[in-house]
Amino acid sequence: MENGMKLLRIYTDEAAYFGDRKVFEVVASRARDAKMAGATVLRALFGFGRSAHQHRRHLLEDDQSLVIEIVDDDARLRAFVAELADISGIGLMTLEAVEILGGDNMAETDR
Repeated sequence: MENGMKLLRIYTDEAAYFGDRKVFEVVASRARDAKMAGATVLRALFGFGRSAHQHRRHLLEDDQSLVIEIVDDDARLRAFVAELADISGIGLMTLEAVEILGGDNMAETDR
């Protein structure tokens, strides 16, 4: 296991905006600008948070829950989370250890 590698999960929804851009687009763009190893935005079929509001696909609008996943080393992810403090519309954020099994060798990626 690569020491210090973590998975950051950021929960939001499609209907969340920061200014004139969707929150998930802003977060993914900032992750790219910060030269994070990579980011993936996942759409959930159904979800709810602390408010118990049910997020799901509606006929006329999308309000599905989204999860943004970013894998990088612990210190870089913690610094990145601090840079997201100005964005409203972000729900829960979690950080957990991961074991890198294959794919690009993240320890050697150019940043």
